[in-house]
Amino acid sequence: AKAAVQQLLGDEPRPALTPLGVAGVLDCLVRLEGAADEEAALDLAQLGLTEPTALDVGVATRAGLLRAHHYHRTRRAVSLADCVAAETARFADVALATANPHLLDLCHDEAITVVVLPDSQGRAWTPA
Repeated sequence: AKAAVQQLLGDEPRPALTPLGVAGVLDCLVRLEGAADEEAALDLAQLGLTEPTALDVGVATRAGLLRAHHYHRTRRAVSLADCVAAETARFADVALATANPHLLDLCHDEAITVVVLPDSQGRAWTPA
């Protein structure tokens, strides 16, 4: 996945994270990887991502409804942050890059454009 992500980071327009995506990345870097707070924030800043836009109430509403209609604890375990990312991509008419198979299934069902990233074993999602 690293090579695919590095390629995305070099593309124009520059990729972006949602505000919840920023929070999620920092949480994982600090909590799971053991990075220091400042180091994690600096690493994220140095990626040169587009500044995230504020979460619009319309996007938030649609994200909540999207999760309400698609979530299942085993068959489609999408988080609210996943749904915010999906609705943000749909609203901005940009592709959502992810390796998350549940989120990819949701985007497929909702006709949201995606960039499929390989999972940690190098496998790429395909629609069922």
